[in-house]
Amino acid sequence: MSTVSAFPLPSSARPGTTARLRDVLLAAGFTADGLLDLLGTPAYAALARGETVPALRAAHGDTPLEVLVGLFLLQRTVPRGRAAAVLPLDECAEAGWLTAADGGDVAATVDVRPYGGPGGEDWYVVSDLGRAVGGAGGAAGRDEGPDPAVVLGVGGASTTLAGLTVRTPVASALDLGTGCGIQALHASAHATRVTATDVNPRALHAAGLTLALSGAHAPELREGSLFEPVADRTYDLIVSNPPFVISPGARLTYRDGGLGGDDLCRTLVQQAGDRLADGGYAHFLANWQHVEGEEWTDRLRSWVPRGCDAWIVQREVQDVTQYAELWLRDAGDHRGDAAAYAARYGAWLDEFEARKTRAVGLGWITLRKSGSDRPSLTVEEWPHPVEQPLGDTVAAHFRRQDYLRAHDDAALLAGSFTLAPEVVQEQVGLPGAEDPEHVVLRQHRGMRRATEVDTVGAGFAGVCDGSLSAGRILDAIAQLIGEDPVLLRDRTPAQIRLLIEQGFLTPTDPATPQETP
Repeated sequence: MSTVSAFPLPSSARPGTTARLRDVLLAAGFTADGLLDLLGTPAYAALARGETVPALRAAHGDTPLEVLVGLFLLQRTVPRGRAAAVLPLDECAEAGWLTAADGGDVAATVDVRPYGGPGGEDWYVVSDLGRAVGGAGGAAGRDEGPDPAVVLGVGGASTTLAGLTVRTPVASALDLGTGCGIQALHASAHATRVTATDVNPRALHAAGLTLALSGAHAPELREGSLFEPVADRTYDLIVSNPPFVISPGARLTYRDGGLGGDDLCRTLVQQAGDRLADGGYAHFLANWQHVEGEEWTDRLRSWVPRGCDAWIVQREVQDVTQYAELWLRDAGDHRGDAAAYAARYGAWLDEFEARKTRAVGLGWITLRKSGSDRPSLTVEEWPHPVEQPLGDTVAAHFRRQDYLRAHDDAALLAGSFTLAPEVVQEQVGLPGAEDPEHVVLRQHRGMRRATEVDTVGAGFAGVCDGSLSAGRILDAIAQLIGEDPVLLRDRTPAQIRLLIEQGFLTPTDPATPQETP
């Protein structure tokens, strides 16, 4: 069985060559926008799924961009003379970006994939050849079996985590389990110092190349598991797309953590509290067990470290057979011997049965080091579409938790609020009915939530423009509907709190009430 290690990664000790290669890529239009223009939307989207056939049909010419696409994305060999017309050939070969192929051709040693940064940056992600996430061959690549040290490129999980992360300027950021380095690359745009860790030295090397080829400042690279390489430090930002797969054994480094069940995710989250600086954020992708006789929400709450607020969102639940099949395909096992596939499938089901696991939850976990003795713990299921990036939405969620924690009902009624942008009201009922059966408030940004409200809640939200306190609005509503204002003030704060918590209402001053009721 051949392995990815048969191709050493390019040298990280030749920064001049890397810089010149970047200049060539940019000059040829080898960027995310340039690829979209060359390939068209369907072929570009297929390439992101690891499927190369549509791109092969679209990029068959001899322009500099097509030569680069052939080398670094499609893994085609290119005649030496044609490559030399585009690249500093000898220099790239000496540095290990290119290698000799049959017939005097040259080939790339790594996948170099253009990636558009959130601020319009032209970045590049370096990973092993043929290891795009989601391709038909899974992590196994083409004809060979899965290599434990394989370094994958950017997949859906990577972009999800990048979109979730709060992007405020910070002094220090940690990318734990860096892989190809995409999270460290994002962090480099707003962190003074970036540390990237991984148990796989090949991944650390690839991450360093990713940042160097992207023109970002070099990260500090540390080898080791979990927080061991940085046990003496704290960070303003921690991000991790860890090996979260709940599997029977540590077979693939990038996905299998080697701890039983969901222990790796639990350990990572629990230990993050000691590594976060005050006010810092930690963002994780995670999988967790749904165990017989236990509420999954209680399981997740038990993971949250002392002194941290948490927002945990379950995006999907898979039964154990779906989950096993997903990761067997990921490893390419479905393309091999049927008996071996059945044996591995059985091992997954044996593991779940032994742990009394009936399903697996997939989602994200965000911590914020608040230091509060009354932490805010939000654990919810939200399988519906959201609008990425969500970093601003995440930060706003925790600001609202601070507000709610600091304001009792009296202070809440003294405060004033505005209706969040892009919120609309929907009325549901039979045609011709005098009154709707349901009134729903719906967001068209961020989490895109919808919540049902009563007549008072709808009327309250509709007039929140920051000019009147909540108490005065309720008094006016009480007069309109003929209800005792004291009773209305008593029963409404819970509904107002929910609307604030879910982002439908925004305090005009999160710190102090604006006026007396």
